[in-house]
Amino acid sequence: MPAIVLVGAQWGDEGKGKATDLLGDKVQWVVRYQGGNNAGHTVITPDGEKYALHLIPSGILTPGATSVIGNGVVVDPAVLIGEMDGLIERGVDVSNLKISADAHLIMPHHRALDKVTERYLGKARIGTTGRGIGPAYGDKLARIGIRVADLLDPGILRRKLDTVLGEKNQILVKVYNRKAIDPAAVADEYLGYAERLRPHIADSRLLLNKALERGETVLLEGSQGTLLDVDHGTYPFVTSSNPTAGGACAGSGIGPTRITKVIGILKAYTTRVGSGPFPTELLDEYGERLRKVGGEVGVTTGRNRRTGWFDAVIARYATRVNGLTDIFLTKLDVLSGLDRVPICVAYDVDGERMDDMPMTQTDFHHATPVYEYLDGWSEDLSDVRTFADLPKNAQAYVTRLEELSGTQVSVIGVGPGREQNVVVRDLV
Repeated sequence: MPAIVLVGAQWGDEGKGKATDLLGDKVQWVVRYQGGNNAGHTVITPDGEKYALHLIPSGILTPGATSVIGNGVVVDPAVLIGEMDGLIERGVDVSNLKISADAHLIMPHHRALDKVTERYLGKARIGTTGRGIGPAYGDKLARIGIRVADLLDPGILRRKLDTVLGEKNQILVKVYNRKAIDPAAVADEYLGYAERLRPHIADSRLLLNKALERGETVLLEGSQGTLLDVDHGTYPFVTSSNPTAGGACAGSGIGPTRITKVIGILKAYTTRVGSGPFPTELLDEYGERLRKVGGEVGVTTGRNRRTGWFDAVIARYATRVNGLTDIFLTKLDVLSGLDRVPICVAYDVDGERMDDMPMTQTDFHHATPVYEYLDGWSEDLSDVRTFADLPKNAQAYVTRLEELSGTQVSVIGVGPGREQNVVVRDLV
């Protein structure tokens, strides 16, 4: 049975939580395969309840589904426990939450270094959330990381902390003039978290592969988006992991031959949080309109998102890099009321037209959009449930995005509610 990947096809914040929630009652497992608490999903349930999830997969809101934090995620245990407690207070059962024993932990020194290094970069800063995600991934690759499984062995945890803080304290104190971190205090704090998390720690690779062998369906949800991928994004203004579809295999322990469908989430326009190039960015009344009508504030960061028109160059790129089989187009309703709707179909880079992503960082920084203009529509889309009932101009807009992206649009979001979707083709 299938493993399905759900991936952001822009710079993140495309509405993956809504898509996961739509699929939730059709899958038995929902897996978060990368990232940390630097991203989030907003889910609105049928009874109108709104949930902002940061580490826990959206499947936690679907009765009977098992939610898994995969080995590719970096986990801040204090944040995770706080999120669990918040859900429990609202009556959500978290007993089906599993955490990979091989997921890496975000430690106090990661948060400290993240904040101080970003501050020292000044105008060259990347725009991180300061939550320690990048340094945690750095230590993972440097083979000095601390994993969830280490919480279950106090001796190993203390030895690892003594070793790693011997180095990190030198940097904090001698380079950045900050206080040293006490390894014993950190060990005591994290062993306290261990008691709470112990029932949820599991061999997630084994659980997921056995589930597939039993014929159950696994949904793999990424955080952030394609253009924030550390390898395939707009480097260096990226996250520290692989949100693209290929990262789903490495971050979950599921082999690539198990993947049967890759669903890309695209907004009907484009947004970005943090620093970095953004060719279609709008710094005028239209940008403010998209921000206001679309509610473009980061779920985790609380920062206003930068806004711009739909970028088909990025959409084509995401289709190729991820091998998209379907597109879930969100927030089409936000564009209602515009006389005409621009679409970026190519870039102009120093007088040369580029229909595909520029190869170099320099060219992408210099890219200006080449627009095509479609007639807009004024109708309210919130109650539309079939493609035929969309205004003709809205239909034409979706069809053009489909042509330019190179992938079929299977679902269209026409409002924030769980049921506010136009399902053109079933995703499962």
